[in-house]
Amino acid sequence: MDTNNIIAEIDSEILRLQQAKALLTGVGVGIKPSGPGRPRSTAAKVSTPKKRKMSKQGRAAISAAMKARWAKVRKESKSKSA
Repeated sequence: MDTNNIIAEIDSEILRLQQAKALLTGVGVGIKPSGPGRPRSTAAKVSTPKKRKMSKQGRAAISAAMKARWAKVRKESKSKSA
């Protein structure tokens, strides 16, 4: 075998191994990182859950309960200060 052929085969084997390494690590062959910081995620984007909406009846019930609670607190604070 000719030395040039041997060197060409070694170079092709090195390139194949670099590509396999890049595939396993998720980094491109011969590509420098873009800069400092965290690398970009390759995972699928997770969608945020939809915002829950409260019914008018639910909002009215909570409002009434809070008004009653604060009326009770005001009544207790008046009796303590008097």
